[in-house]
Amino acid sequence: MRLFFALGISFLFFVIAVALGGDDGQSSSGSSSAGSSSASSGTSFPLAPPRAAQKPVIDMYHGVKVLDNYRWLEDGQSPETQKWVTQEMAYTRGILNRLPGREAIHNRLTELLSIGSVTPPVMAGRHYFYTRREGLQNQPVLYVRDGLDGADRVLVDANKLSADGTIALDWFQPSETGKYIAYGTSPSGSEMSTLHILETKTGTVLADTIERTRAASIAWKLDNSGFYYTRSPKPGEVPAGQEMYNRHVYYHELTNDPEDIPEDSDQPIFGEGRDPEDWPNISLSNDGRWLLINVSQGWTKSELFLWKTNAGTPPTRITTGKNFLYSGEIYNGKLYITTNEDAPRYRVFVTDVGNYEREAWKELIPQSDAVLQGVAVYGGKLFAQYEQNASTQLKLFDLDGKMVKDLALPAIGSVYQTGGRWDRDEIFYGFQSFTFAPSIYRYDLKEASTSLWSKVEAPSIDPAAYEVNQEWFKSKDGTRVPMFVVNKKGVQKNGKNPTLLTGYGGFNVSLTPSFSRTAYLWMEHGGIFAVANLRGGAEFGEDWHRAGMLDKKQNVFDDMIAAAEYLMAEKYTDKNHLAIQGGSNGGLLMGAMITQRPDLFRAVVCQVPLLDMIHYQDFQIAKLWVPEYGTSENAEQFKWLYAYSPYHHVKPGVEYPATLFMTADTDTRVDPMHAKKMTAEMQAEAKNGTSHTRPILLRIESKAGHGAGKPVTKQIEEFTDVYSFLFWQLGVKE
Repeated sequence: MRLFFALGISFLFFVIAVALGGDDGQSSSGSSSAGSSSASSGTSFPLAPPRAAQKPVIDMYHGVKVLDNYRWLEDGQSPETQKWVTQEMAYTRGILNRLPGREAIHNRLTELLSIGSVTPPVMAGRHYFYTRREGLQNQPVLYVRDGLDGADRVLVDANKLSADGTIALDWFQPSETGKYIAYGTSPSGSEMSTLHILETKTGTVLADTIERTRAASIAWKLDNSGFYYTRSPKPGEVPAGQEMYNRHVYYHELTNDPEDIPEDSDQPIFGEGRDPEDWPNISLSNDGRWLLINVSQGWTKSELFLWKTNAGTPPTRITTGKNFLYSGEIYNGKLYITTNEDAPRYRVFVTDVGNYEREAWKELIPQSDAVLQGVAVYGGKLFAQYEQNASTQLKLFDLDGKMVKDLALPAIGSVYQTGGRWDRDEIFYGFQSFTFAPSIYRYDLKEASTSLWSKVEAPSIDPAAYEVNQEWFKSKDGTRVPMFVVNKKGVQKNGKNPTLLTGYGGFNVSLTPSFSRTAYLWMEHGGIFAVANLRGGAEFGEDWHRAGMLDKKQNVFDDMIAAAEYLMAEKYTDKNHLAIQGGSNGGLLMGAMITQRPDLFRAVVCQVPLLDMIHYQDFQIAKLWVPEYGTSENAEQFKWLYAYSPYHHVKPGVEYPATLFMTADTDTRVDPMHAKKMTAEMQAEAKNGTSHTRPILLRIESKAGHGAGKPVTKQIEEFTDVYSFLFWQLGVKE
């Protein structure tokens, strides 16, 4: 299936969780007891934020002088930066800890975030591998079920790997028969995985370990003797600063001899001499003869390569080198290719494996009105996932492209993961919606029937008490944009309802209906929850994506402004009762809203954001995002970036919304420097920079990253701060 990656390397559902507040939302920052409604007795807090020293640095970009007063804050290890951060944290806690209603908010969030999670099973041999989190477990647990109706066994419980729950299970992939399973773990939200191998029957962990397997792609040989995989280089193997790039494909032969497993002996397959920002993923044909290598080059271009295993020849490119996206699967000597080549909503081709001529491709499934998200061969059929008006559709086709069946879904919502095999007559898929907790369904291809396999229980929520509407508004240039509006039934359009609006708008990511646990706290208190499907996403195909990237990024910001204005025009709310929230690329969106329309919002929650768009590409893995944003190193692209870069558009004397900037100290995607520098700039320049009633706050979480793998205990603390802040600013009564 075609997967969308947000800011480089994470599943779409992390993005939704960041934006909406789910299992993998951002984290808290060294908070004291978040349930306390006031500061501890006798504790004093600063009355004003620390004044960050201005140390002007002037850079020249293509004839334009660019001033940066807080470049020194980019060095997170310097004692001066650390001292300032400590003072900022004290100031933030001094405000947030004293807010009324925190204990009640904390208690309800504890209930809501104890609503668990479950994923569809991955089938291998007679085994079903899946993850489930229950209650207040910090991390999901990896289970195996032997047979469809067998008992579950725990294989990997990440909760036992660290006392504070900060070691996460990042990914897993069983071998062909399920004899072994490869899995990755990483500490403190760093996503810097270490690969391990476990024997399914005994639970024995083999001696084989491989470092630097971030978001690893794994393809096991059919005889379980080894696997192809991706990893990044060791420090020193590439020029300094490129250690997070240069992802290559290798082959690893299994051994349980600790003296005989050096990574350097693994066979290199693909990557040498290619662009360091290439991002390959791999899959193996059902007969084991061909390795398919899918190389992403940003979010508008990918290439497919075929490698005949053990042939001794290099991989051969099978795509045309055009600026389109391609994905594929090999089955019985045929290559099925899903692409947006001359079809922005995607279509499917088929060709013979080993025939590298573009003219040999035959269109199998043409483009339709809906956006094709991906195709996989399950049970000898083509299983296709579509998206129409930001909601999922599932369809079955035969191998000749003839429509077989529409698979009915429980409601309008989102399929968040699927599982199946070419040789099995069963398909699993996870489904959720705003008022529908995550549930796993099994479709029997022989019986043409659907049954519930597993579900998440949410006893403290009554879905029938809420309503969901999809509404459409016009953006600045007349483009129609949809938005989901969710609220408790009976809420009146009085123009003063507390409203929380979120969006993302980038990287070909759709914000489809998702079960947001924390949003229920908001809606239970009469709040409106709105999700805008901005340009830059995948909701309407590649044209929609490209309309919100590079030189057209301003369209995303215009769409968000129009969404806010629509909510006011329709009497949902007004500017004194409207807050916005977004993370990652959505954090950039928040920064643009702060600087472009400070009059439109009362409060902003800006999570793990990009804010200095002139300097962003020099940190962490940000060079991967240049195809989406552009780079200041290019004269034309510098103009686009400088025109909206939030850090460079803070104006002296302007009253900005109350803002909570949130980041984490081990974020290996978006560097914490963005939030630090923006906080310092706004506290120094804004009319309300030192205000206690409309403050600019910074919150930095320790032992946490961009958001993936964040322990539930940290999530509870974080969202206690978020909703205490929002309730306070928008006048919501606990």
